[in-house]
Amino acid sequence: MTSTAPSSPTGLTAVDALLQPFNRSDAPGLIVGIARAGKTLYRRGVGLASIEQGVAMSPHTRVRIASTSKQFTCLGVLLLAEDGLLDIDDLVYRHLPELPVLHPAGPTLRQLMHHTGGWRTDLAAVAQGLAILPKADWSRPLHDPNRELNFEPGTRMIYSNTGYQLLARVIERLSGQRFEDFMRERIFTPLGMHDTESLTSDLEIRTGMAMQYQAQPAAAGGGLQRGIYPGELRGSGSLISTVDDMLSWLAHLRGPVKTVGSAASWAQMIELPQLSTGMRLPYALGLMRHDYRGVEVIHHAGAVLGATSQMITVPSHELDIMIMVNGAPISPVALGFQIIDALLGEALGAAPDPVPAAAHAALLGQRYHAAATGAVFGFEDAGGKLALNWLGSRAMPLRQVGSEALLPCEDSALNPLAFALEELTGQTAPDALTLSDGGHLLRCKRLPDVAPTSAALAPALAGRYRVPDLQTDAHIEIEGEGEALQIIVRLQGAYGRSAYRLLPLSADVLLAMPADALFAGMGGAGIINIDREAGRVSGLRLDAPRLRRLRFIREETSA
Repeated sequence: MTSTAPSSPTGLTAVDALLQPFNRSDAPGLIVGIARAGKTLYRRGVGLASIEQGVAMSPHTRVRIASTSKQFTCLGVLLLAEDGLLDIDDLVYRHLPELPVLHPAGPTLRQLMHHTGGWRTDLAAVAQGLAILPKADWSRPLHDPNRELNFEPGTRMIYSNTGYQLLARVIERLSGQRFEDFMRERIFTPLGMHDTESLTSDLEIRTGMAMQYQAQPAAAGGGLQRGIYPGELRGSGSLISTVDDMLSWLAHLRGPVKTVGSAASWAQMIELPQLSTGMRLPYALGLMRHDYRGVEVIHHAGAVLGATSQMITVPSHELDIMIMVNGAPISPVALGFQIIDALLGEALGAAPDPVPAAAHAALLGQRYHAAATGAVFGFEDAGGKLALNWLGSRAMPLRQVGSEALLPCEDSALNPLAFALEELTGQTAPDALTLSDGGHLLRCKRLPDVAPTSAALAPALAGRYRVPDLQTDAHIEIEGEGEALQIIVRLQGAYGRSAYRLLPLSADVLLAMPADALFAGMGGAGIINIDREAGRVSGLRLDAPRLRRLRFIREETSA
């Protein structure tokens, strides 16, 4: 444990208490740095940077900050705009002409930065799970098998790591430098961030860097394993840093004088976008900006296998916080807001009201299907709060805002989702609900309480399917008999394979659960929607929180 702090004010004593459960000599840990008006108040590491070597976490330890990296990619694009090499409203195809043109109006570079471009993300994982991918040759033109967007550009928001990897390629293409060199020369060195660099793969090693540890689910045997992200992270989550470097970055981001980038570029960094529906999103250029208990906060979190982070500032109080975790079982996002609560106390307003689960008991355990997007969601009791389970991801508590039950964008990195509270209230669960999905009104029907059996659906589904956007085939097989019968879909990618168990939710909708327990625990589940022609299964569509309409096309078999 390492700590530097003034004589313990009440707020910092509370921070110590929050970290104490992770102050261990046999487990991964975390580092917290706090500054006020540019003056460091608190730097503390707890737990181990390396369990194998018994090395403690310290304020000097370098940790992968994952998606907190995205704001740096955005600044890199803006610096190229200042150089006159691009306009951020250029179509991405202009600078990466080898890409398939999926829509004539987008995505633009700005839309990719806002996650409103619709570019699908992490497609390889569907077919290959967590298989380690080989190093890409960025000197060669990019090959992308995508033939369809998640949505029309500018109409919705779905978080896209791949969109940021495209932005990194644009930076390389136009600057004539490796992304890593550009970031170092144009951003890190001028700002004195000498312990920060872009590290493309988790297979690379750097001095003073924490090991990443991933908790395995009980189904996979429990315990810890090395956290190794299967692909490259350049542009989307590639930075490693220290709390000191990140506190310096926050002071620069918040302050009036800019060493890197023009005032106009920094104004664009925090300018909030508007969807075609008129809804304003809190996600700017690699930064979230919104109200928290009456004060504005600017932040971005990050998560890869075995590393999580949260960077947050309260500009009106000149309060900057950086949290870096290498496997401790704690949410850095929740911890960041707990630290704000502890340090600002009475300067904050009231917390938003949760939607009480007890008042909507009829909804608990119910599932609804949005035919327009293919998504399935349900309702759960999360500690007395009504939570939305966007099937395939974790349950997230709804907030009561006026007459709505809201899941804001900052909680889900998706469109804001909202229901009219009056629709959720009643002695029985309604047969249908209207969901506002980023201002798009979706009619969602309740799925049946009793779904068809796997045995009933299996014969119609079994067979071979082409998946053009994965450049592979899928095989649906029947395993077992009677009540033990299972429907299994298997895919073979270029570097690995995956399998999913299909669990019927209705005659036309199935849950796809990965056979790999770790992948399932990371949100690798999806929803299969069945397409039929003349009563026969003609194809399937896979939908997940960050993926829409991945098509499986039924192969005809000879008689």
